[in-house]
Amino acid sequence: MIRVLLVDDQPLIRSGFRAFLDLEDDIEVVAEAANGQEGLELAREHLPDIALIDIQMPVLDGIETTRRIAADPALTGVHVVILTNYGLDEYVFNALSAGAAGFLVKDIEPEDFLHAVRVAARGDALLAPSITRKLINRYVSQPLPSTTGPALGELTSREREAVVLVAQGLSNDEIADRMVISPLTAKTHINRAMTKLHARDRTQLVILAYEAGLVTPRNS
Repeated sequence: MIRVLLVDDQPLIRSGFRAFLDLEDDIEVVAEAANGQEGLELAREHLPDIALIDIQMPVLDGIETTRRIAADPALTGVHVVILTNYGLDEYVFNALSAGAAGFLVKDIEPEDFLHAVRVAARGDALLAPSITRKLINRYVSQPLPSTTGPALGELTSREREAVVLVAQGLSNDEIADRMVISPLTAKTHINRAMTKLHARDRTQLVILAYEAGLVTPRNS
């Protein structure tokens, strides 16, 4: 059972998400919060698998809530998916850097929303396709560092290849096909790369790949 915490200051939005999620046999909404501070307290109380958090809220906004969840060792198993009415703005980069595992716009199709919840619950990063495209475009349009940290040098050639493919938005199965290996081996390469680069999840792995210059405009 996937346990979900809803954090949004609009009661109608929360009730809509709850009604929709409660229809699924493998998903349970365990708590609701009207602001980030309440969400943080309920996350510690219920330890949900997923925290669906709105960006703009009173008391404590979504970015700071995400940052505090990511920084709390007791909440390691809580995967934050940010919800917003907006496509892409300055909040995206702050939210992902804070430790969000995904970023979705509220006009997402219902089936895509359910897929996002299940993917995030597995520990994989999930970005709406429109967000992914704009995220990559933003990074490749900016100057990239010419030097890389020592951790990047610890990656094997296959781990580097897997990281590049993750940064291009490929799933584990697609990466396995591209590298001609099994999905389990692909996942192993990715997990080892995340460990070496100290990435919390796949989203941060993508950010680190661009920031370190491992992925360039030519790669994407």
